Amino acid sequence: MKQLRLKAGREKSLLRHHPWIFSGAIAAGPDAAAGETVGICNSKGEVLAVGAWSPQSQIRARVWAFDPDSVIDQGFFRQRIEQALQLRRDLLSDPDGGCRLVNAESDGLPGLIVDRYAGYLVCQFLATGTEYWRDTIVDMLQSLLPCRGIYERSDADSRNREGLESRCGTLAGEDVPEYITIHEAGLYYKVDIRHGHKTGFYLDQRDNRIQLAPLCNEAEVLNAFSYTGGFGLRALQGGARRVVNIDSSEQALKILDDNVALNGLDAGRVDNLHEDVFNCLRRLDRDDRHFDVIVLDPPKFVDSKAGLMRASRGYKDINRLAFKLLRPGGYLLTFSCSGLLAPELFQKIVADAALDAGCTGVILRHYSQAADHPVRLSFPEGAYLKGLLVRKTD
Repeated sequence: MKQLRLKAGREKSLLRHHPWIFSGAIAAGPDAAAGETVGICNSKGEVLAVGAWSPQSQIRARVWAFDPDSVIDQGFFRQRIEQALQLRRDLLSDPDGGCRLVNAESDGLPGLIVDRYAGYLVCQFLATGTEYWRDTIVDMLQSLLPCRGIYERSDADSRNREGLESRCGTLAGEDVPEYITIHEAGLYYKVDIRHGHKTGFYLDQRDNRIQLAPLCNEAEVLNAFSYTGGFGLRALQGGARRVVNIDSSEQALKILDDNVALNGLDAGRVDNLHEDVFNCLRRLDRDDRHFDVIVLDPPKFVDSKAGLMRASRGYKDINRLAFKLLRPGGYLLTFSCSGLLAPELFQKIVADAALDAGCTGVILRHYSQAADHPVRLSFPEGAYLKGLLVRKTD
């Protein structure tokens, strides 16, 4: 096995079982192909782990196993995927549900995302290691989890940083239909896995959507960045008298309308606004509109540390406007899926937004990602989704 040697003292994170090796920690890289398995050595040449080599990325290696004697082969991937499925056995009991089956580093498979939507699987191969073992992984998935078809959505920006081109298409079985309908705790959602956000739906918000419904009885609800109505439908199910959805995607709002009809909910209680959310919130403020419940679930605002300040201003702006639109005693559910934004900073941003809006509030609940998006203790970066339930007190 070819070897990667670290600089003296740079093995500390590796000894804590963090799976990333950055370029600045490397004394000598291997003459290896992208994705090839290499031994990761300390400065003395002692092998500490085995991982996948990525010559173009700032993350030059991602660890497969911290046992230096591990063999990375079909058996390895079978075992890791079996472990991931066992962890989610309760969620897999609904054949029509949606579930994340493999959550990359936190399931010991860096760069691999596998989601299930009813009878179909959607895969993302986001790093050179999973790209290298792509065919083996698809074979293991077919063996361990029979399905109608497997579709690839390897079109995330992270592939570019790995020197990999975007790729989408059917990998096995049937071609996926235009839409797949999934079941989630009493509601049905149409999912576009070919063109939708992420792999088609925000599975990580499952538990948080369910917790919204009890807050919405007879409420006027504003659902910003609504996408296809994940939170909006829960608000209607909870008895909201009016739900206003805002999204910049006309296609997403069309699917939202279909989802309302699919569940037999009252379309007369729904207003869909096809607008830029920032501009729309400002317009609603000028129009002196107010709501009892507001949901802010924006896309990721920051991809690098260099963009953190700009992203923080964006989060503050939308939360400031939300506080101005919220009635006293109302609830704000506000989220960030930007992994580079620490929870403490996010809470400070929301607090400063309330101050600028001239109001105060109390945090009733902290939100995180659903249980099928676990976070490995040694990989805190896996805890990307954070949210607050804030009640406006004046």
